Amino acid sequence: MTHDRERTGPAWGTFLELADPAGGPLHTRLARALRDAIADGRLAAGSTLPASRVLAADLRCSRWVVTEAYAQLLAEGHFEARSGSATRVRAHAGTPAPRGPGAGPARWTPRFDLLPGIPDLRAFPRKRWADMVRAATTELTWDELGYPDAAGLPRLRRQLASYLARGRGARVEPDHLVVCAGTLDGVLRLCRTLRAAGHTRVAIEDPGWTQLRLTVAAAGLTPVPVAVDGQGLRVDLLRRATAVRAVIVAPAHQFPTGVVLAPARRAELADWAREVDGLIMEDDYDAEFRYDRHPVGALQGMAPDHVALLGSLSKTLSPAVRLGWIAAPGRWTEALVARDTGGAPPPVIDQDAFSRFLTSGSYDRHLRASRLRYKRRRDRLLRELAARLPGAAVGGAAAGFHLLLPLRDCPADAVVKEAAGHDVRLASLDDYRAVPEDPGPDASASTLVVGYGNLTDQAVPEAVRRLAAAVERVRDGRSATHRVSRPDREPPRPGGPSAPPAAAAPPPPAPRPAARPS
Repeated sequence: MTHDRERTGPAWGTFLELADPAGGPLHTRLARALRDAIADGRLAAGSTLPASRVLAADLRCSRWVVTEAYAQLLAEGHFEARSGSATRVRAHAGTPAPRGPGAGPARWTPRFDLLPGIPDLRAFPRKRWADMVRAATTELTWDELGYPDAAGLPRLRRQLASYLARGRGARVEPDHLVVCAGTLDGVLRLCRTLRAAGHTRVAIEDPGWTQLRLTVAAAGLTPVPVAVDGQGLRVDLLRRATAVRAVIVAPAHQFPTGVVLAPARRAELADWAREVDGLIMEDDYDAEFRYDRHPVGALQGMAPDHVALLGSLSKTLSPAVRLGWIAAPGRWTEALVARDTGGAPPPVIDQDAFSRFLTSGSYDRHLRASRLRYKRRRDRLLRELAARLPGAAVGGAAAGFHLLLPLRDCPADAVVKEAAGHDVRLASLDDYRAVPEDPGPDASASTLVVGYGNLTDQAVPEAVRRLAAAVERVRDGRSATHRVSRPDREPPRPGGPSAPPAAAAPPPPAPRPAARPS
């Protein structure tokens, strides 16, 4: 449902087609145009109409033409007018605004959203961030309010260089930092730069974040899947792809398996990049959130001439901030900010607000509080899973805010669909594979990816109860996924509460693996 504040704004500036004089007198054509604007949603229910003299001036006609048209729609019930108040579109006039070509049905908002990659949106530091935005708006110089530096606000780059050196062990010069709109934006810029330099292929981890594969392809390069095992990316397989001189890897916490790139593999990968004069795009995914192991420094610190370190605020603050960075080797920096890479820096006000957030210590305090919150929630989730699904060998729980839940004799895809019918959304590990896994001798095993970042602590027991019930129904052959699907109502990435569906409501389509914020 659209909020009142979105429906009651002024309707001034609405496009009205009055061009054809053969359509009758001008006031008749205006009434028809207003009626059409209501029907197709350009004039939303509750929106205010401009005063008759204002609209008459805009249309370059007499005020009488407008008052006659308004009177006609008032008489028809499309408009309502109260003494001392503006004329408005009646609440039930016309039809709902269309969602655009191919927009599909309304999005599903599950009661329990267990997709991975979404942070705790309720914990966004609204007041402190608003203070920083207010200070930036007040104190930015006139020059800084002009067109921004293509590489980003200089003082933010200095602060980021200091933060990455202190917190991630990176070796970064401020002049080699580029502020961007997030990890995917950074990958797209790097891939376009690589293509201009003659690269044709980029290796990606498999399984891995689906959007990375799509972004590589969108830049005109061929993604080459390379398997991940218990020690991270298989560098031996990467070496066999002789046409590849660039790779995207998440060494601190691989998504979605959660493995850390082993020290020997890190050294081997850095050696490979030097040998082929290539580029490692290091996705610093989940580097800030680890609970049962020591922090792992950035790979960039080992080979700064061959590693571009990418990070963003999507996981630490919110995907809505749309701010990230690329710490690139010096030879790539100039090309990254060229116009043909297609990137543009985030708004200067947001950049300055984050710079203040960093310098004040607010970012560090927010990260510490977040680590404690996620660890507490993870521990509760593990206890509930142990009680409801005893014997399940949970993996990938030492960092981040998702874990892997292997299932025996129970296909994960069927559980995803069954759980969706009971207002629980999650994903299967197979959703993230570019190349289907060879089942091998353990063909009875499959794996769920269970996120808990945007789940309240109080919701954990009920979410796990429903998940376990879905597993049992699939195992017992009582799954209801054969029922006719209801329209998909997948939400924008933030999850939110909603009433559970009726018992007979069929499940929506299974979620696809695009949920990790960029």
